[in-house]
Amino acid sequence: MKNRAHVVRLISLNLEVDGGPDEPGKRPPQRWREAHELLAPLRPDLLLRQEMSYSHLDGNRRLHAAERALGMRGFLSPNGSGRNPTGMFLRPGVFDVVSQVEHVGIWRTPPTNVIAWLDGAPGCDIVATSWHTSFNSPKGREREADELSALADKMKQEKHFIGGGDCNEYPVPAGEKVPEIDWTSKEITDRPHIHHRTNKGPNGTRTSCTYLDETLLACGLHDPARHAYHELGQANALDATAGHAAKGQGGGRRIDRIYLDPWLIQAVLEVRVLDTTGISDHHGLVVDLSHAKAVEALYRRMEPLPPMALTA
Repeated sequence: MKNRAHVVRLISLNLEVDGGPDEPGKRPPQRWREAHELLAPLRPDLLLRQEMSYSHLDGNRRLHAAERALGMRGFLSPNGSGRNPTGMFLRPGVFDVVSQVEHVGIWRTPPTNVIAWLDGAPGCDIVATSWHTSFNSPKGREREADELSALADKMKQEKHFIGGGDCNEYPVPAGEKVPEIDWTSKEITDRPHIHHRTNKGPNGTRTSCTYLDETLLACGLHDPARHAYHELGQANALDATAGHAAKGQGGGRRIDRIYLDPWLIQAVLEVRVLDTTGISDHHGLVVDLSHAKAVEALYRRMEPLPPMALTA
């Protein structure tokens, strides 16, 4: 991306079980080191992390190691029953942290929620959220999606929204590049996965879970990958992010997604999937915003983009 100084870079990454346990001498493991060697030169301004499984241990030792590796300020969610906290990193000088808001309650894995201001737009609250929704319960994800809709509702209070992570379910199929899963296929052999990722339809048929995507789009949020593909002509923006190596689950899927409010979506410059083969079972997602356009958006100097149509 040209003129990197004028770009605000967002990245979401689920690093599988935080790269693993420490090596002797409390050294972070190889996959963790490789992930941060990949991320650091990309200089994300906002990094949404999932599966920070070891980062809360020993006085947040690994969280602070990541802060040093990335040159960013880090935050962790409370540890839920999933035992895989979410996290977030913000770059000083680009984002000014206002506060952190904790969420517990119904969440299997609580999100990390930070209120921040972008450089150039002081006083314009951004509700930034990193989430990892329940892997094993369609009903649980629906409840979690409804909680995320409460954060989207803050747009009515002149706040803005940047959120994303591992959604553990699929986008609404309209306009997607990755074909829908045929749940009747003999190649889909992972029975628990079928239960985790589908709802039962008429006559015992199974339909893919898309409630989170439907909910956030219905609230007026936008998916920058869709925007980049359909409006900016970026052919790879809708590539799959996870599931490539999983057997019997239907192949690669676009379950890692970022959502923006209807003003900030108009600042999108580029979206791409970050190949993390050998490092994690999820690829990363990179979204570049024009800093100048983002400032305009935060001051609402343009009309909001209308909601996305949920049908083809």
